[in-house]
Amino acid sequence: MIPYPEISPVIFSIGPLQLRWYGTMYLLGFAAGYLLMRKLTGKREGKFKGDVLLDFLGYVALGLVVGGRLGYVVFYNLDYYLQRPWEIVALWKGGLSFHGGFLGVILTGIWFSRRRGIPFYEMADTAVVPLPIGLGLGRIGNFINGELFGRPTQVPWCMVFPNGGPQCRHPSQLYEALLEGLVLFLVMWTVGKRSKRPGVPFWTFVALYGVARFLVEFTREPDPQLGLIFGPFSMGQLLSMPMILLGAAMLWSLKRRVVG
Repeated sequence: MIPYPEISPVIFSIGPLQLRWYGTMYLLGFAAGYLLMRKLTGKREGKFKGDVLLDFLGYVALGLVVGGRLGYVVFYNLDYYLQRPWEIVALWKGGLSFHGGFLGVILTGIWFSRRRGIPFYEMADTAVVPLPIGLGLGRIGNFINGELFGRPTQVPWCMVFPNGGPQCRHPSQLYEALLEGLVLFLVMWTVGKRSKRPGVPFWTFVALYGVARFLVEFTREPDPQLGLIFGPFSMGQLLSMPMILLGAAMLWSLKRRVVG
């Protein structure tokens, strides 16, 4: 067993104002995403570059929050929010879904691409390269908050989380930070730099994120209001399956189209 490092979720506070690690991680993720997208688009031809990147990130942030919240409401706690619809906007109480947020980002991206006359893949293929950095930082924020912890286990690196009872658990947030963050970023950086085929980076991310999330979910504690909902599978795994299948199918289709 490894002692859980009880880091305060609050970096510092001034009166009622607080700077928290979780929000800071998201800000760092957006900053890193902006800088890397500028690097990737600096010498490219096209409209998705320069000041357009900042406008894009502003709209994407809105799509992420709205989609993430609605995804959590619909996929993870619908009965609760049907009885308390006024709490849907209570973001300070927590509750965001990656799958809902990603769908919100895609819809926002489609709207933005049409409004600015920019091909969707020109934006999406660039945006997914730094995206794993934000995901990894977000999972580290989850770890500091002591939330979304893993299932009970006896592995030597298990931890007892403050809100997880007396059981020693998988630090699944760190597994996700590694797979969804570092490993996926290295893959996406390589694909983004080498691939010349529109759509390949985007659908590679979709498929590989689905695989990473599906695997880590076997070690993550299911949401208490849902549990395992389909045999040994959690809601996170069920939502990741379409990403794996659709991503793989689209990559196969793109490859076949070029070969043909």
